[in-house]
Amino acid sequence: MIDTYANGGLEFERFPDLALRSLGGSVTHANDELFAERENLIKPEPSRLLTSFGNKGGHYDGWETRRRRGPGHDYAVVRLGVPGVIHGVVIDTAHFLGNYPPYVSVEATSVAGYPSPPELDNAEWVTIVAKTEAKGGVANGYACTDPQSYTHVRLSIYPDGGVARFRVHGEPVVDPRFLHGTLDLASLENGGRVVNCSDTFYSSPTNILLPDRARDMGEGWETSRRRDDGNDFAVVRLAGAGEVRHVEVDTSYFVGNAPGWIRLLGAQVAESRSTPENWFELVPRTRVCPDTRHRFLTNGSAPVTHVRLDIYPDGGLARLRVHGELTAAARAAATTHWFNTLPQSHARLVLAGCGVDAADAAHAVSERPYATPQTLADSFEDMLPALIGQPRPPVSDPSKQD
Repeated sequence: MIDTYANGGLEFERFPDLALRSLGGSVTHANDELFAERENLIKPEPSRLLTSFGNKGGHYDGWETRRRRGPGHDYAVVRLGVPGVIHGVVIDTAHFLGNYPPYVSVEATSVAGYPSPPELDNAEWVTIVAKTEAKGGVANGYACTDPQSYTHVRLSIYPDGGVARFRVHGEPVVDPRFLHGTLDLASLENGGRVVNCSDTFYSSPTNILLPDRARDMGEGWETSRRRDDGNDFAVVRLAGAGEVRHVEVDTSYFVGNAPGWIRLLGAQVAESRSTPENWFELVPRTRVCPDTRHRFLTNGSAPVTHVRLDIYPDGGLARLRVHGELTAAARAAATTHWFNTLPQSHARLVLAGCGVDAADAAHAVSERPYATPQTLADSFEDMLPALIGQPRPPVSDPSKQD
C-alpha cells in the first residue's frame, strides 16, 4: 500500500500541514495578541522554550492573549497556504502550562479571492472541531470528518491563554483554473503529496515539495544513516496524471550528507488501485553532488500519477521538482473533485462567474457529487471550459455568414 506515510503518531498527520508559513499560510488577524504574536502559530519549526522577559512579561514562542475579566473568548484566523479538505488539526500548547486555554474549537470557511479581516468575520463559518477540552504543554490532536475543502480556519480559545503552534493537516484541493501549461506536478501548492517514505528520522519528506527554495538543511528531508545494503526512497502522488518533461533534484546545504546517487521512477495508478505497478525509469541511477541543484531531462513521455525518488544509500535533499503538463483527462478529474468539495456558497459563486443564473446554479450544486468528469460536463455543457479556466469557443454570428 502506498498511502501509508505518516509524519507523526496521529493518522491524519500523514497529510501535509496546509497552514504552514513556508507553504504560504498566514494568520490574517486575531482579536488579541498582547503577550505573544499570532504569526508564531504557523511557524514550521517546533516551539522553543524562551526564558527572557520584556515589558509585558515572559516571552513565548507562540500566540498568547491577555487575561479576560469579562465574557467572551479569543480567536485567530488563518488563511491556508493551499485550500484543502481538512482531516485533522493539532493545537500545540507546548510550554504553556499555567496559561493554556482549557477549551478550544475550530471553524472553517471557503472564500474566493483575498478577503479582508472584516469580510472574513462576516463569512459563513462551519464548525469542524466543536468546543472541546485541551491540555497544557502537549500537542492536542483532533480529527475532522467534513468532506468539503476550505480556504481559511478560525481557532477559538476559551476564555483566553496561549497556543504554541496550530497545524491544519489535510488534502490539498487546488483550483484547476491554475493548472494549465507546464508546472511542478509534485509541488504541494499544485496538489502533490508524499504518500510513502522509507525514513523520516531527521525531517519530513514533505519539505522537498514546498514551493520556495530551502534556506538551510533543516528545511529539507534527511534520513538516518543506513547500515545495510538497502536505500531510502520517497513516493509522491502528483497533482494528477501528467507527462513529465524534466526534473530538479536539489541537494543545497547538504554538504557531508547528500546522497551519492539518485534514481526517479514513474508509474500510473488507476483510482481503483492503491499500489503502483510497472514502474519505469524517468531518470536512471545517476551520481549527484553535494550542495547542488541538479536538472535532468526525463526518459519517458507516458503519463504518470506517481513518482518514486530513490536515494543511494541515504542522506538528504532540499527539494524535488517534477515539471510537466497534466493530461486533459487529469485536469477534468481535478475540476470534478474541486467542484464537488467546494462549500455550497462558494460553488454557486463559481458558477455565477461562468454565467450560470442563480436558479440553475443552485440546482447544479444540489446535484453534487458528480461521479465523473463527463457527468459534470453534461450538466454544464458550454460552461465547462470557463469552469476549468479555458475561454469558451466564439459563438458564430449568422448575420456575418455568406
